[in-house]
Amino acid sequence: MWIKVLKYFEGRPRRLAVVRALIENGLGIRDGKIYCNKFKISTTEIAKAVGVDRRTVIQTIQSIEGNRELKTIFQNLNSAGHSLKEVAHYLGFSALEITPMDARMPGILAGVAKLLAERGISIRQAIVDDPELHPEPKLTLIVEKKIPGEVVSEALKVKGVAKVSIS
Repeated sequence: MWIKVLKYFEGRPRRLAVVRALIENGLGIRDGKIYCNKFKISTTEIAKAVGVDRRTVIQTIQSIEGNRELKTIFQNLNSAGHSLKEVAHYLGFSALEITPMDARMPGILAGVAKLLAERGISIRQAIVDDPELHPEPKLTLIVEKKIPGEVVSEALKVKGVAKVSIS
């Protein structure tokens, strides 16, 4: 999808910045308006957050709605919620962050999840950065309890894992 978006907004970096922000935040477009699930978000707020003029946001919406394929995607785009990483400690959870060698390599999530499951550690949330949107994508797993230190060394043995950190 990202390749199509890049091509469609080629030569329009400000509009592309708006589209990136919409996608990264799961913001949809319906009837000329921006939504976070059922909540309407003002074009002014989007413009401030992205660092562009409000008219750029409006023109971006119009461009998206003028393209059948993009319109279909953005009409159905919803926010999946935010990461619990920053509040994991306060909830009694732990966060395991995996940096892959190649984010497109299959089996990284499965391999690390298996290690956790073998220790009876339940995963509450898994967030995988899209390698087309993030220059350094990561896999973040929020788990229900403290992660034993040996999980780090074992996770490093999972095919495709470059780095592991716990918070």
